[in-house]
Amino acid sequence: MKQHRFNHWSEIKYLKDIVANPMIEVGEYSYYSGYYDNHDFEDGCVRYLWGDEKSRRLFNPIKDYGWVLDKLIIGNYVCIASGVVILMGGNHNHHPEWITVYPFVEQIEFSYVPKGDTIIESDAWIGMNAMIMPGVKIGEGAIVAAGSVVVKEVPPYTIVGGNPAKEIKKRFADKEIEKLQEMRWFDWEREKIERAGPILSSSSIDLLYEFYQREIKP
Repeated sequence: MKQHRFNHWSEIKYLKDIVANPMIEVGEYSYYSGYYDNHDFEDGCVRYLWGDEKSRRLFNPIKDYGWVLDKLIIGNYVCIASGVVILMGGNHNHHPEWITVYPFVEQIEFSYVPKGDTIIESDAWIGMNAMIMPGVKIGEGAIVAAGSVVVKEVPPYTIVGGNPAKEIKKRFADKEIEKLQEMRWFDWEREKIERAGPILSSSSIDLLYEFYQREIKP
């Protein structure tokens, strides 16, 4: 695998430029800032994900066993900080309801249980050293505080933190969140986003909604 090391903490890497695993879907302008962790995104941040070059060569769970494999789906303008760990489905062979949690090779065919796709929606920010457990969905505009362990779905525009991560607060009022979910600014054409940049970098959702009604909404 090609290495993508960081030279300075201020450096970011756009995921579109570095992701090769077909089990990872990435939107536009989403980035990884991994200087302090000093790992590749696919080989350090994302763990236990089938579909990389080596796992395709050594073991084909779809062909050999008919497994339904989990994907990592990342939206547009997602920010992923250094030290983040996204756990995926390659390690789903331990059963607490069985007598042993040991994954005997002879039982591998039957032991795998998919957790579902892990989804990080657009404009989410995943803080340093946070861990996202398999099958979790992070809503659009959500913030995961540094060091958190996310074990369940995070609603849109919500800040969560802790282990396990719990809601700290909503970023905006409910009606404002409804407007943001209607506008979906991160799906606009880049030229429109650049024109709206000063508003996006403010707290005025009403001004953004005026722009949306004037420039975007049919």
